[in-house]
Amino acid sequence: MRLLIVLLTVLLLSTACTKRIDTSDITGEYLGQTPPGDDPKLFAPGIISNGMRNRDMAITPDGNEIYTAMAVGGFTYSKIIYYKQVDGRWIGPELVLFSSPLTYKDIEPFISYDGTKFFFVSSRPDSANGKTDDNFDIWVSERNDDSWSEPYRLGATVNSPTNEYFPSVTKDGTIYFTRGNTDTPDEFIYRCKYVDGKYQEAERLPANVNCGQARYNAMISYDEDYIIVPAWGMPDGYGGTDYYIVFRNDNDEWSNPINMGEKVNTASTQEWSTYVTRDGKYFFFMSQRLGNADDYEPLNYNKFMKLYNSPENGEADIYWGKADLIMKLKPDNF
Repeated sequence: MRLLIVLLTVLLLSTACTKRIDTSDITGEYLGQTPPGDDPKLFAPGIISNGMRNRDMAITPDGNEIYTAMAVGGFTYSKIIYYKQVDGRWIGPELVLFSSPLTYKDIEPFISYDGTKFFFVSSRPDSANGKTDDNFDIWVSERNDDSWSEPYRLGATVNSPTNEYFPSVTKDGTIYFTRGNTDTPDEFIYRCKYVDGKYQEAERLPANVNCGQARYNAMISYDEDYIIVPAWGMPDGYGGTDYYIVFRNDNDEWSNPINMGEKVNTASTQEWSTYVTRDGKYFFFMSQRLGNADDYEPLNYNKFMKLYNSPENGEADIYWGKADLIMKLKPDNF
């Protein structure tokens, strides 16, 4: 009964405060959005960036399915939703079928290079394997024709008694992720190589990758030639969590972390999720930025509610830019 009341309350609030976006007339790649120029810009305002806390992006290799995570109530509720292009037109938003019930959180989708596996993070239980707590683990679903299978939790080499976050996977199956520390509140970036169909023991990456006073949700490139690390407490930071890039060479050596610059980073504390498209053209990132307050003056109730349901209202949104900005940062010796 208590869960039913919560569900009804959330439904009523959503109905009262937001309107469902009709995407049926939208055509073209990336939800019909005009690609960014030299400077990153807000992605899909009113559709993906919609006034909620928007975070995380994943796109299928053919570009016909876009997945993102949205949260309400701070981080009280969080689910993965998707948009799908069918016969040239977009449908959605819809909740991913396995992303229910409301009682646990699903975040951080990642789709493998070949499009056959859907990785994500969830606080759901795994009673079949004795997991009854609500810590975060990495799960995976497999492609079944036009849908995704019932997800299963990855094994003990990847998941541990503490939290795991933000899976990203190379072409050869090596998985990178963030793991909590059992002794301190710190989190560190790890990887598990994928050999003969099995994940090997997790290895913590060096200080060049685990940089700053805290680091989160690092994303490895499909070719494993760079990793983007959201880090806090760096000497050249902009005042919050910033995106840094660390390059890797064929000897498995990592460059020093490089701040991605003022076009990407701000003083925001909510810059901790990135994605680069499979073709390497576009870079998506989460950021918390404010729009022009003058647009809502003189303020009245209707304008205040419009602000509530609009991007750049103090919640995090999704931005995108040309991914060539990444390689422009690459040191000559890498």
